[in-house]
Amino acid sequence: MNKTIVIGCDHAALDLKLKVKAHVESKGYTVIDVGTHTNDSCNYPDYAHAACEKIRGGEAVLGILICGTGIGMSMAANKHRGIRAAVCSDTFSARMTRMHNDANVLCFGARVVGEGLALDLVDAYLDTEYLGERHQKRVDMLTAIEDNEAAR
Repeated sequence: MNKTIVIGCDHAALDLKLKVKAHVESKGYTVIDVGTHTNDSCNYPDYAHAACEKIRGGEAVLGILICGTGIGMSMAANKHRGIRAAVCSDTFSARMTRMHNDANVLCFGARVVGEGLALDLVDAYLDTEYLGERHQKRVDMLTAIEDNEAAR
């Protein structure tokens, strides 16, 4: 299995992103860091786009995006075909979004969760496999929505 994760953040989440990145690397993953790399004000859609392109291009299997709340990153990521991003602030949701929704991007907010919970979210997300089976029908329905919207 490809063990490459792409990670990105905006200025609100740089410090947390660096801690998450080190944690993910300690779990044996290779991390592609698409930025930001400074505390200067920036635009979260740029980093969501860069991360999603790495997933869509096959360079990474999963992504982690962090902004102030996680909401903006999830909205931006979900504009990309084939991306199923979920904003989570509890470990149950982080597990279930992998297990049932085959989410390929985890989003959370640096202003919403602390470092400890952020690392727990990452663990719950990365340590959970997609179940497939009866859930695949619903993931296929999401893809069909994308296909219909693209045809419009």
